[in-house]
Amino acid sequence: MNESADKQYLLALDAISIASLIKKRDITVEACITVFTEHIQEINKELNAVVEERFDEALQEAKELDAKIASVHLDHYPLYGVPISIKEAIDVKNMKTTGGLPQRKDIMKTEDAEVVEKLKNAGAIILGKTNTPALCFCQETDNKLYGRTNNAWNPKHTAGGSSGGEAALIAAGGAALGIGSDIGGSIRFPAHLNGTVGFKPGKFQVSNTGHLPVNRLPLKARMNSIGPLTKSIRDAKLIYQLTQKKETHRKYYEKMQVDMLPTDSGYPLDDATTALMHDVYNFLKPMAEVNWSFPPYFTDTSKVWQEIMSIDGASDIKRVAFNDDRPNIWKHYIQEKLTGKTSIHSYLTWALLGANIFKPNDKRLKEIKSFLEEGDHALERHLSNRLLIFPVYHTSGLNHGDLFKEIFSLSKSYLKYMPYVAYANIWGLPSLTIPVNSNPNKNPISIQIMSGIGNEETIFNLGEVIEQQYSGYRRSTMYDKSPVRSSKKI
Repeated sequence: MNESADKQYLLALDAISIASLIKKRDITVEACITVFTEHIQEINKELNAVVEERFDEALQEAKELDAKIASVHLDHYPLYGVPISIKEAIDVKNMKTTGGLPQRKDIMKTEDAEVVEKLKNAGAIILGKTNTPALCFCQETDNKLYGRTNNAWNPKHTAGGSSGGEAALIAAGGAALGIGSDIGGSIRFPAHLNGTVGFKPGKFQVSNTGHLPVNRLPLKARMNSIGPLTKSIRDAKLIYQLTQKKETHRKYYEKMQVDMLPTDSGYPLDDATTALMHDVYNFLKPMAEVNWSFPPYFTDTSKVWQEIMSIDGASDIKRVAFNDDRPNIWKHYIQEKLTGKTSIHSYLTWALLGANIFKPNDKRLKEIKSFLEEGDHALERHLSNRLLIFPVYHTSGLNHGDLFKEIFSLSKSYLKYMPYVAYANIWGLPSLTIPVNSNPNKNPISIQIMSGIGNEETIFNLGEVIEQQYSGYRRSTMYDKSPVRSSKKI
């Protein structure tokens, strides 16, 4: 195999495979990091996934790891020399956390988020930080500071959000794996649209310390999780094991029931995704008890999710965006639409207008809390020996702006489009997104597997069975300009 082919092969490898190559001395850490940094420099002008790089620091760290590799017990460092990327919303020491806001462009962090610290301790090398919507407050990755990220497979399509920069970069082979966060499909939308694996951990299983925005409201905090976007399920499992606060009590059953969400549910679902769900059903039927079934509280999902995101009119987001919890949002929105010259993207101001409209009053807030308390107990029983399989979204390959319009419409269209992803958020469930196929236009399509906390091992196991049967991760070469070249030999 020639040198260029070797490097194309490296860019498509998952983190565990790269770590194995380094451990066996088949590649130096410096050569590995060089391949990835040069690839990012080649693709990022059009992809616009990486918004802050640390290539010089990464190469210096690579040289240091090479120098001491013979004296290190590599089994203690499962990510030794592995190149990774981090969502811009998550703190990395000596890097910026701006939230995509121009007024925060010089804010440098002095400490690592807890998740970042754990990955560094496992030997990972951070290449850079990736793009998000302003303050992660919508599902399209665009902001006034860094601009718009494109989908890894088609520059006319959205990368999703809010971890859109991460998914686009991993799909294009720009890092071995990345770290995102998810409060409303923010890992799973981008994973689905770009064709990567994504894992949203269950509530409170991974520290959210060092994340912007900070979710101080308990109802929001239970919905948000930091998790990985990867090229394989085994990588997602490894990162979860490395970053979880403590190992959960695992549940073991002779046989797990699999409930698949009916495709004739009355919620939108395109023909390609419908056919794929039925194909997965037929594949699993001989090996498991598989049924078409609605889980409890499914029809309430979207409304409750929107209300939680709108508590107090999202005043926590307003304070960060405007240094004021009572700004004139209409004024900011109209100015931006007319001039395009304000510091706040219209996606954020429109979403905040929606939060004002949909915010729950005190009576409704008490009802939501009671509803969640009741549902938590019911779902703990329901999911004790059961896995759920949902679509991620009703379609794939959406043009820029279309995803935002579907979710942030005053006509409340979110009620029909959001339940697939919002279910795992409002109930704090672990959810694994797996690319399984593509539609006729070659846009990736994914499904997600959910269950209760403690069933993560079973989620990953079933995910690997499906991954082996279907396409799994494929690297996009859409933005490759030429065969990958490097002065460093592999």
